[in-house]
Amino acid sequence: MATVGTTLYSGDDSFVIKKAKIRGQKSEGMICAEDEIGLGASHDGIMVLPAEVKVGTPAADYFNIENDTVLEVDLTPNRIDAASHLGVARDLAASLQLSQPEVKVNWPSVEAFQSDNNNYPVKVTVENEEACPRYSGLTISGITVKESPDWLKNKLLSIGMTPINNVVDITNFVLHECGQPLHAFDGDQIAGNHVVVKTRAAGTKFITLDEKERELHADDLMICNEKEGMCIAGVFGGSKSGVTEKTSKLFLESACFNPVFVRQTSRRHILFTDASFRFERGTDPNMTIYALKRAALLIKELAGGEISSDIVDIYPRPVADFEVDILWKNIQRLIGKNLEQGLIKNILQALDIRLLSENEEGLKVAVPPYRVDVQREADVIEEILRVYGYNNVEMSSKVNSTIVYSPRPDQHQLRNIMAEQLLGAGFQEIMCNSLTKAAYYESSTQFPASQTVELANPLSSDLNGMRQTLLFGGLESIRHNRNRQHPDLKLFEMGNCYMLKEGADKSVQKSYKEDQRLALFMTGTKVPANWNSPAQKVSFADIKTHAENILQRLGITGRQWQTNGIEADLLKEGLQYAVANNQVMTVGMVSTKLLKQFDIDEAVFFAELNWDALVKIAARQEVLYTELSRFPEVKRDLALLLDQNVQFSAIEAIARKTEKKLLKSISLFDVYEGEKLGADKKSYAVTFVLEDTTKTLTDKQIDKIMKSLTAAFERELGAKLRG
Repeated sequence: MATVGTTLYSGDDSFVIKKAKIRGQKSEGMICAEDEIGLGASHDGIMVLPAEVKVGTPAADYFNIENDTVLEVDLTPNRIDAASHLGVARDLAASLQLSQPEVKVNWPSVEAFQSDNNNYPVKVTVENEEACPRYSGLTISGITVKESPDWLKNKLLSIGMTPINNVVDITNFVLHECGQPLHAFDGDQIAGNHVVVKTRAAGTKFITLDEKERELHADDLMICNEKEGMCIAGVFGGSKSGVTEKTSKLFLESACFNPVFVRQTSRRHILFTDASFRFERGTDPNMTIYALKRAALLIKELAGGEISSDIVDIYPRPVADFEVDILWKNIQRLIGKNLEQGLIKNILQALDIRLLSENEEGLKVAVPPYRVDVQREADVIEEILRVYGYNNVEMSSKVNSTIVYSPRPDQHQLRNIMAEQLLGAGFQEIMCNSLTKAAYYESSTQFPASQTVELANPLSSDLNGMRQTLLFGGLESIRHNRNRQHPDLKLFEMGNCYMLKEGADKSVQKSYKEDQRLALFMTGTKVPANWNSPAQKVSFADIKTHAENILQRLGITGRQWQTNGIEADLLKEGLQYAVANNQVMTVGMVSTKLLKQFDIDEAVFFAELNWDALVKIAARQEVLYTELSRFPEVKRDLALLLDQNVQFSAIEAIARKTEKKLLKSISLFDVYEGEKLGADKKSYAVTFVLEDTTKTLTDKQIDKIMKSLTAAFERELGAKLRG
């Protein structure tokens, strides 16, 4: 019974039992199934205990649950030697021995191991010694596969593992105890009593434990019998050869596989297991026999049976210790403190690093193979410092610094200025993965699939290419937020994009290019509905204004950029901006077809700026400040009848060329198309703002300017004034 106030856990989630009414009745607790209190996986019903159990007995006492402390160790990828309980203990002992020399690591004894008979010997052949430097195994017969005892289940549950059966649980227990992956095969499924470690032909089909059929690569190392494959070496078992309740004889494998082979196979098949995690980082080849004996003794204890073969150990080229030369002066130089030579030698011995020789200049040491991350002088010195303690190295009384010239403009400063401007305008920053689906680009002409940088060994099919644009990541973020009832979004992202140069050779490094982009996204409403006005949706004009504000903040004025309408498969409509013939920005409305692919049923407006190009342009900009005019500006509107193919950018360019002095700004406020205008015609309503900073403009001056503009539009665009 879980009483009120009890916290129950389900994976990473938890909930607290509270008083409630269920079907009209008061509930002050909950009777639990075994999976709800972490005692098993069954959810068939409430747990009914025998009648003789005394009421009030603590459940922990009845179920023999031990109080224990769980330590979470956050390892860096290079410290695979510490990815086990004994590995962590070994590292702690090295540190503690400096002050407590009596501290030792107590490894479980395997001295009791011996073969009972040789009734079921299994022959082992390793055809690919590069992929499998060492392979060990033995046979155990007469076993009974059943549920594990409570102590073993509790140990596994405490580290987040689900108990399966006594044999599988023992292999998992030993894996986490000493860091050596093991695999148990049903002995009756080994055709010919012959285990062959080899690769198989490309395209060979193999069904794994999860009942999925996989197509093998020519470099996938397999554990086979004389007829077929049984296991993907170091990664995942097969569906036919695994241990079941009917298994009475098993072959226990303890091997060392080449990290490169395991890593590539794991990535190819998107299979990431506890075994592959360790093998692909490098396991200790000298641990295979110990782990094999340890597991065999536990299996005899918990599953019965006899060890029915001698240990088979294929180890043609034993891995030697790494020999490293260390100089005393380099130890002092890198650590920043002069340590006593005796202390240094004690630390090395505590780390299982043997001293081979010593002279006035330094030491020659031998590093054990399980320390795959310690192979250079600097690595050994780092280990000395780590055990000695970074905090024990005093700070120098003098600090040296170097002043480095910072290029102008400062890119980080510009980025911060831009971010502050957008945050002040109500935008929120997002950071999306630079890895994306290569499939996004398959039907795009704007970003051709041929220019996508594809990964050789992707983590998944959803992350198999590098992004050419920030658009797709932003749409994924919008979908994610809309699905969680956040429909009104103003987002921005700064990130790198990658692509293959058009027509370039993929095998040549210089064929690829990378640039930094800034993207803006707007969707939903900009002003929510209130008592006297309806909600206002975001529009193309909103995204355009924010994007142009960024250009202006970088010192690029409207007189410097040129705009052209674009027709792109990803954008329904939009503008492309250029400065000095360099494309710097695209602004538009995302196409309905693309939005449907992302299950977005609301208009999304998007702008993407080439940040690298803008920074270069900003470096050439000289920002000048002028006094605000004391004289009024004048606005005049024209309604121009034009051909359909005429863009607003053409009107703007002609206007600025015609009146360079007094034309302050020009903007489009209406576009009209209809049958009354005639075929292939449209009407632009344009506002012109005129201003003289030295005097008030007269009607005569204004009329003269407007007549000049009208004449220029008629002459160069064939425009006509509408009444």
